[in-house]
Amino acid sequence: MTSDRYFEDYVPGVTHDCGSVEVTEADVLGFARRYDPQSFHVDAAAAADGPFGGLIASGWHTASLMMRLFADHYLSAVSSLGSPGVDELRWPRPVRPGSVLRLRATVTEARLSRSKPDRGLVRTHVELVDAGDDVVFSASLLNLILVRPG
Repeated sequence: MTSDRYFEDYVPGVTHDCGSVEVTEADVLGFARRYDPQSFHVDAAAAADGPFGGLIASGWHTASLMMRLFADHYLSAVSSLGSPGVDELRWPRPVRPGSVLRLRATVTEARLSRSKPDRGLVRTHVELVDAGDDVVFSASLLNLILVRPG
């Protein structure tokens, strides 16, 4: 269970299914109007004539959807100590309203801290994939995770 997961439970090579989320047009428009008001995110008519041939979600909206699934289904409230950063953030395909996205999280590295033995650094390759199993978002995430007490 995610709720009691500690550093030792993040095993390199293991892939976790982290749930799914539907991307609604209302959410695409709401996020974009507030944070990324480019025409292909906020105006369906303009987007139809734009570079993507229709309305698409902001990449930052897609990243926030990933983070919600990652926090709910991968990180543990008892052991997560935050993140020192993200690497290799990519949006290889646009996300359209109506898409259902699934999150896959693969542990690529887990090493104990040399300076703080109560924690380790876990690197995870995450991918949001659509119904056709096409990757629409990927990144390499770093997280500080407590070791199991005792």
